[in-house]
Amino acid sequence: MAKTSSKRRNSKSMGRYVSAENRGRYTAPRPASDDHSPRWYGLMLIGLLVLGVLIITLNYLSVLPGSVSSWYLIAGLVSMFSAFYLATRYR
Repeated sequence: MAKTSSKRRNSKSMGRYVSAENRGRYTAPRPASDDHSPRWYGLMLIGLLVLGVLIITLNYLSVLPGSVSSWYLIAGLVSMFSAFYLATRYR
């Protein structure tokens, strides 16, 4: 048989109609000024995207040293995917 606990919980700290602040489950809203990315973030995002497109295009046109190489394609795609990842974090 299970023992019953001799400690009683305070009815003011539990229940359906207790506010979130009293239960300790309240997270204060952040100020709107914290929701902006730094100015360099957008420039880096656009720079990586343009760099990736430029590398892939120049590789296709055989302008880059070392002739056509799959490593240039990989570098261009990594640059573009990192720009897309940064774009999802932009505020």
